[in-house]
Amino acid sequence: MNYPFICKPDIGERGWMVKIIHNPEELREYCATIHSDFLVQELIKERLEFGVFYVHHPQEPIGKVTSIVSKEMLNVVGDGIKTLEMLIKENSRAKLQWKKLKISYKHRLGEVIPKGEKLELVSIGNHCLGTKFLNNNHLISPKLSNLFAGIASQIEGFYFGRFDLRAETIEDLENGIFKVMELNGCGSEPGHIYQPGASIFSGWAVLLNHWHNIYKISLWNHQNGVKYVSLREGLFYLKKFKKATAKISI
Repeated sequence: MNYPFICKPDIGERGWMVKIIHNPEELREYCATIHSDFLVQELIKERLEFGVFYVHHPQEPIGKVTSIVSKEMLNVVGDGIKTLEMLIKENSRAKLQWKKLKISYKHRLGEVIPKGEKLELVSIGNHCLGTKFLNNNHLISPKLSNLFAGIASQIEGFYFGRFDLRAETIEDLENGIFKVMELNGCGSEPGHIYQPGASIFSGWAVLLNHWHNIYKISLWNHQNGVKYVSLREGLFYLKKFKKATAKISI
């Protein structure tokens, strides 16, 4: 695998320690910092990033897409006058990431960004890293549901989760021309609820339905021989995660 590539922990948590690695020095630093097993992935460069939520009740013949969120990465646009530091501090989302950005861009903070030039500050599509989540539920269609049903059917025992993926265009997404970065299960959310300006009440309604789907599928699984996670197991994984993240603030 060639540089750059992605390193991410085998314990997923809202973009924690997901990093683009550009050279051997950064890889050595990553290995010295992380305290858990981690994955190495191809850096997928398609322009558009989406989170597509799929739900399949086991007693039904086929599932459906219930949520599509597109992700606008944290960025600033130059005006030919202001420095990068000024642009960051004037941006309502970027300024919240200042502590991290001033380290990542320490050699460029005094640089004047040319007028109209868009600079992507963070390439990891996570809400807590400044990414803007946009409701794209208008893209949900029977064709798209059938497409993801075909993908999901290849994963034994999979009924519920969000595919995070990248495609070059919306048409490519609709025609199945994309690359899946990861598949998230019960810990994932229908990201379209975080559309700026969306009603908190509609968000709550979506989440209640979301949790009800988890309940129904879990109950069916249990009735068909799948054991529930015990309190001891749950505490074990919580302790494992806390231990891995204890010394890291990234």
